[in-house]
Parts: sequence; C-alpha cells; structure tokens
Amino acid sequence: MNNLFERIQGRLVVSCQALPEEPLHSPFIMGKMAYAASLGGAAGIRANSVEDIREIKTRVNLPIIGIIKQVYGDCPVFITPTMAEVDALCGEGVELIAMDATDRVRPDGSTIAELFPQIRAKYPNQLFMADCSTYEEALQAAELGFDCVGTTLSGYTEATKGQALPDFGLIAKLVQTLNVPVIAEGGISTPEELRAMFDLGTYAAVVGSAITRPMDITKRFLKALE
Repeated sequence: MNNLFERIQGRLVVSCQALPEEPLHSPFIMGKMAYAASLGGAAGIRANSVEDIREIKTRVNLPIIGIIKQVYGDCPVFITPTMAEVDALCGEGVELIAMDATDRVRPDGSTIAELFPQIRAKYPNQLFMADCSTYEEALQAAELGFDCVGTTLSGYTEATKGQALPDFGLIAKLVQTLNVPVIAEGGISTPEELRAMFDLGTYAAVVGSAITRPMDITKRFLKALE
C-alpha cells in the first residue's frame, strides 16, 4: 500500500483551513497552524489552496490531503470541483487530492461518474480521496477507482440534511463493506468521538474545526452559556 496510507493508518489528520472571510485566512498562519498540529502529533494535514499547501510544506514534513475550494455560481459542489483544480493541485505536488464525490451535478454539468474517469486517465499515479455524503456515493467512488473514501460531506448535502454528526452509522457501514481505506471526517468535536470512530474500524480520521478554528470553538463554548 502507498506510503501515505501507511503513515496515516490509525492516526489523526488535522485540517488546517481558513476561508477568505475568516480572521485566520493566511498561508503564513495556516503554515504555523500545521506546524503546531505536527508538534501535537498529527500524522497528516488537510489543506485548502495551492498557496496554503506551499507554505505548509515549508513548515512540516507530513503528508498533505490537498483541496481547492472554488465556488462556481450557485453550484453546491465546491471542493475540487473541476479538472482545473485537480490540475493545480497535481502541479503543486500533493500526496492525496480530495474532491467532492457526491452525486450532485458539478459546475461543468458533469457528474463524478463522468468526470473522474477522465481525471484518472490523466493522472494515473495520483492518489485521490472521495468526499462523500452517503453510503451509495462512497460505494460508487470506490468502484470508480478512488483510493480512499471519506464521510466529509455527510450532513452537508440536501440528501443528508439534518444528519447528526459525526456520522458513526455511515462509518460503521462503510468499514464493513469497502476494500479501500475509509476516513472519518466531519463533525468530530471531542477526543471521545475520535476514539469511537477508531473503535468502529475507521482507517484514519480528520479533525478540523474542533482544533484549528478558534472562532468556532469560542462560539461553541459560549453556546453552553445560553
């Protein structure tokens, strides 16, 4: 199995992301955030944008799950949505590229079932992670040739609106079915929830907001006082 998967198996990947409207938006700050996560024992980093990834590479020697969040009009698919974002990430050199693998129509009018074979043909040696929201989407992603699947988008699509997070049920079902690594991501807020994911058999787990988004963390604490 690829060295990247060996490095993250049974371990925590920390997502270091800040969107333009967030106070920590800056490649420099995300580089420092990734460095702090590495000192804390993270096995990998998930990062958004070529600029952030380039900076993070100067700070840590950890595998990177790279994405580009790009909004096209009112299209709901924005995590590495088109070939253009894949090209940019491959050009930068990212160990694992994650992309929306839901069944929703993409900005160019295609579905993941139509687009991914083209991507795989163009980049046969690149590793790809499928960000899914449902069991059926994850099954399709594995069949399409994604190297691993994640539960990243459970609760964030129309089909999964209102789903309690983290989605333990989806992880439990996927690890019993798929032959590719299943990565738990989305809504993991406590160390106890992280432990529970690994007890279910998840290959690795990604935690973001609960570690690297102080604005959201502050809001969570204040909500307890309401």
